Amino acid sequence: MAALLSTASMAFSAELNIYNWGEYINPEVLKKFEEETKIKVNLSTYSSNEEMLAKIQGGATGYDIVFPSVHMQDIMAKLDLLEKTDINQYEGFKNIDPQFLRAKSDPNGEYCLPYAFGTVGILYNRTVLGKDITGWHDLFETAKAKGVKFTLLDDMREVMAVGMMLNGHSVNSTNPAELQQAADTIIAIKPEVAAFTYDSRPMVQSGDVAAAHFFVGGMVDVFGDPKNLGYVIPEEGATMYQEDICVLKTAPNKENAIKFMQFYTRPEVAALNIAQQTNGTPNVPARQLTPENIKNSKEINPTDETMKRLQIFEDLGSGLRQLDRAWTKVKTAQ
Repeated sequence: MAALLSTASMAFSAELNIYNWGEYINPEVLKKFEEETKIKVNLSTYSSNEEMLAKIQGGATGYDIVFPSVHMQDIMAKLDLLEKTDINQYEGFKNIDPQFLRAKSDPNGEYCLPYAFGTVGILYNRTVLGKDITGWHDLFETAKAKGVKFTLLDDMREVMAVGMMLNGHSVNSTNPAELQQAADTIIAIKPEVAAFTYDSRPMVQSGDVAAAHFFVGGMVDVFGDPKNLGYVIPEEGATMYQEDICVLKTAPNKENAIKFMQFYTRPEVAALNIAQQTNGTPNVPARQLTPENIKNSKEINPTDETMKRLQIFEDLGSGLRQLDRAWTKVKTAQ
């Protein structure tokens, strides 16, 4: 594990090993925690829920804290991988909006702390498209008419979700006919798809592609170049992600892990993180402490009306095999 922050002059008396998504935490947050507690933070990163779970199930024992998406938290709970922390008894937990207690396995927040949320929409280059777009159908028609391409995420659930939503189905459906319809919808637009990739931000910025299926974290680029770039939550609906801070049963530093969770309930800490991440925060008072462009962004802080159009992934259990078959059809279609 690589140490993220090691200040030679600081006398650390303890350690905390954090395993998080890449670039999903502001280094300033970890530095602040180190300075206040004298606990040395070691950060390792992963790029998907599945990668993280495989590592933990494969016997990796050094990690204290992980940040699973809600459906992965439920899977990990079933596998008895998570420690009960009683974080909901801590005074700072009052700052958390109850609607973000979404894990079916943890409806009261006895195990994990809601961390951050966001949407998966379309990051686009309005100069290439010649307009602002409203959603998927608008993008497909505009891209075809102009002879330009866009990218989709290299992510089975997110791409299949687009197909499901465009046909009016739940993103958690495992109905074979609905999955086939979703696959057919995605296969039909493949001629306009430049690639299935997570590395699309630079391609949109440069204009090499017109748009990308991407996370709201791409708003960081929009703020940097508002003339050329935009992000839209598609009018047809979108998925919403949410990650939570969880302590592993195998954590060697459980007390330090709980100290970090308590630290993260503080509004100024959550706001410091969001200032760099451009995600939404479940910490209600923190929202008022974020920079004006984030606080006022309807893309980052969707309206109640928009929230009704958002769907969040659930654990599909054995139904995941049906989804995998449909996804294989999409990826192999010529």
